[in-house]
Amino acid sequence: GDILDAYLRTDGVWIFTRNKQFYKTNTEKECADKCEAERNFTCRAFLFTRKKLQCLTLAENAKMTVAFTSTDTVLYEKIIYLMQCKRGIGTDYRGTEAKTQRGIPCQKWAEKIPHKPNYTPEKYPNAGLEENYCRNPDADESGPWCYTTDPATRFDYCAIPECEDQVTHTGEGECMQCNGEDYHGEVSRTESGVECQRWDVQEPHMHGFILKHYPDKDLKMNYCRNPDGELRPWCFTTNRKKRWEYCNIPRCNTSPPVSGLDSQCLSGKGEDYRGRIAITESGNACQHWKTQSPHKHGWIPDRYPCKGLEENYCRNPDGEKKPWCYTTNSSIRWEYCTIPPCDRTEQGIAGMNNVPVQVPLPEECYRGKGQSYRGTASVTISGKKCQAWNSMFPHTHTKTPDRFPDADLRDNYCRNPDGDSSPWCFTTDPNTIWEYCNLKRCDDHTQE
Repeated sequence: GDILDAYLRTDGVWIFTRNKQFYKTNTEKECADKCEAERNFTCRAFLFTRKKLQCLTLAENAKMTVAFTSTDTVLYEKIIYLMQCKRGIGTDYRGTEAKTQRGIPCQKWAEKIPHKPNYTPEKYPNAGLEENYCRNPDADESGPWCYTTDPATRFDYCAIPECEDQVTHTGEGECMQCNGEDYHGEVSRTESGVECQRWDVQEPHMHGFILKHYPDKDLKMNYCRNPDGELRPWCFTTNRKKRWEYCNIPRCNTSPPVSGLDSQCLSGKGEDYRGRIAITESGNACQHWKTQSPHKHGWIPDRYPCKGLEENYCRNPDGEKKPWCYTTNSSIRWEYCTIPPCDRTEQGIAGMNNVPVQVPLPEECYRGKGQSYRGTASVTISGKKCQAWNSMFPHTHTKTPDRFPDADLRDNYCRNPDGDSSPWCFTTDPNTIWEYCNLKRCDDHTQE
């Protein structure tokens, strides 16, 4: 799986730790590689700053130190060090329980008083024998244990709950089809066992997923849902330091029900279009969805089994205004496709006029830093397509319309909500988080 699947992600958080290492990396995955390879200390988490592309590997996570808000920073914590439950006999338990089942504090693994230990950090460097935390270095069938601080009791077991007891899957609907967009089950804990926040409250996390704005997304109680086209259902958590996390919902063994005929023409935004047009409106051939050349992308067919990403056919998997595709032209990343409309009247009018529908011309320049720019440009300086501001794919972020109500964060238009030097956007390229937009300053434009 993806290396980042082993981490819990939290946006806009910085944690204070003295034991850290700085690296220059381009992506979160590269930063995760640095964490895995860290030899200066046990890497429990890393911080990645999107705009500076700076990576900090950390010896501590948010459970162990002070956290505070920091715009444009993403905190990734290894889930194994956050779990307060054990799987099986708990040989991989790395939680922070430090007392026995009878309440006696544990002796530190590196100390020799009151008991001289057989299991030490030097002898068992991969067993996680840190501080005085409960561990299972000898694969004891009864689970994690520790030497105790009571001279009369050499060791005892710890009361670590089973992870399976924390996440239950019962009743109908507890599996998901596709990416779980239609999941209506009642799982209400995240994959690391944290309870979900109710959708109808704004505490501890403020958000824009309000029932009246998403009436068809079944945002009930605190059940896991997928209202925004994520990889699978998720929820905001009741932990202040964890804004959101995926839920552990298994895929159904049965095939998804057929939802009517797949459309061969353009209806609405064309999200149900399953025709075989594979050429863009300017005549470029489409790139196959399963390939990453000439353009790397995140719309991998296996990840999105119900989006119809077959061959190189034009599709609309992300709610764009109409079907599109990546092109086989290395200098043009993507383009819309011309799909005949389903409405014959519309088709007749278009045919009579013989003129394509004109998209309003965007403002071609911006003033000052571009904070007042309200045009419709949506392409970056290197030609990448902008990610919609209310989307969390391929990049999760905090620059949402509800957090910046005055910044006009509509669709995927270039904007400057944070006072940067010019309008910018997150990109739809998984390997490029953000870029400035392909726009000129108005005064420069006038001089020319």
